[in-house]
Amino acid sequence: MIKKIFFQSIFFNFFFLREVFAAESGGMPQLNPEFWVSQIFWLIITFGILYIVLSKFILPKISSNLELRKSQIQENIETAEKQREISEIKLKEYDEIILKSKLEAKNIFKNAREKVIKEINLKKETLDKQIDEEISNAEEEIKTLKRDATDKINKIAIETSSDLLKKLIGTEINNSSISAIVDDLWKKNKDKYYGS
Repeated sequence: MIKKIFFQSIFFNFFFLREVFAAESGGMPQLNPEFWVSQIFWLIITFGILYIVLSKFILPKISSNLELRKSQIQENIETAEKQREISEIKLKEYDEIILKSKLEAKNIFKNAREKVIKEINLKKETLDKQIDEEISNAEEEIKTLKRDATDKINKIAIETSSDLLKKLIGTEINNSSISAIVDDLWKKNKDKYYGS
């Protein structure tokens, strides 16, 4: 490329020779044809040295830097690709672990729920039995109290009536007549207060 530019510049210098001679009359020494040989010599030396320095020292360094960067970029791309593949594998493993954990948690929850429901049902049955027993015991006690209560109530009624009459009349009345009156009232009002 540099050679091409160099030869083009020489060609154009000779091509425009006519205009150069016209400029010589104007007093520009660099356009004087007698200095052209020395100017071309120094031009060739300068551009030759510049070409050698560029091609031997600067361009190889630039080219090696470009190759180094290219290889580093390629290595980084390969490393990134490997990391992406590893990440995808890890992500799949993570998804599988999460899925397994969800299934295990669901099974554990299901088993615990079934166990709790069984325990609740067993306790409910036990409580139902205990409640039934308590109800039957309470009914028996109520029946017993009901039987005993009538006798006690009659006895209390007789004693209370006897004491009241004694205080009202001032004399003691026979308990058998009071007992007969209380029994008679009890028989009349038995259904009203005790049901059967």
